[in-house]
Amino acid sequence: MTTQHSNIRLRQFVPEDYEAVVAFWHSIEHGLGLGMSDTREEIAKKYQRDPDLFVLAEDDGRIVGTVIGGFDGRRGMIYHLAAAHAYRGQGLGKRLMAEVETLLKAKGCRKCYLLVRKDNHDVVSFYEQLGWSDMSQNVTMMGKELQ
Repeated sequence: MTTQHSNIRLRQFVPEDYEAVVAFWHSIEHGLGLGMSDTREEIAKKYQRDPDLFVLAEDDGRIVGTVIGGFDGRRGMIYHLAAAHAYRGQGLGKRLMAEVETLLKAKGCRKCYLLVRKDNHDVVSFYEQLGWSDMSQNVTMMGKELQ
């Protein structure tokens, strides 16, 4: 049986949320990878750049969802969209994505990307239903850690 959670409010992340957000991310059982960009120092840099693009979902003061948007002036990026297990299938992920997409558009973002872990098959259809498409046939994703 699915329980409806109607008292969810979206709000902007503030630095005091860091510990609770990281604990929430660690509670996500699959698909959310944490790395060197998720340290307190790195999140503080993100907060300084565009704090409005880090959105939390709360239910009765408890974090139940997150999404981080990034915008470099040309392209947008989505990071760490997550919903607590008990809140999935009720529109929370869609609501968080709609919010961050609205915020990105307001900044002038016209094209946005996100990454999905290869082993996270379930989430691909979720993103496709929201209008996102697989670009892997056109691009090769490459990365480098700058240490």
